Amino acid sequence: MAIGVVGRKAGMTRIFTEDGQALPVTVIEVEPNRITQLKTLESDGYRAVQVTVGTRRSSRVTKSEAGHFAKAGVEAGRGMWEFRLADGEGED
Repeated sequence: MAIGVVGRKAGMTRIFTEDGQALPVTVIEVEPNRITQLKTLESDGYRAVQVTVGTRRSSRVTKSEAGHFAKAGVEAGRGMWEFRLADGEGED
């Protein structure tokens, strides 16, 4: 089940249909998404999954972020995004 994915816009291109019509499309570069935290209803009041992508030098990470990444056991990323989970989502 796909909840979400984080990527970066790489550019624009076009795709041609069978009848020769050109359709503009956006090209998204998707790096591996790493889970940094699973939010639960009991501890946080809502259900969500928090992810990070890419890499960031340790000198560019705050101490609180460094502790968050270390607790999760993942390499520091270029940001953190959170995807809310609906009832029954993410239980598998």
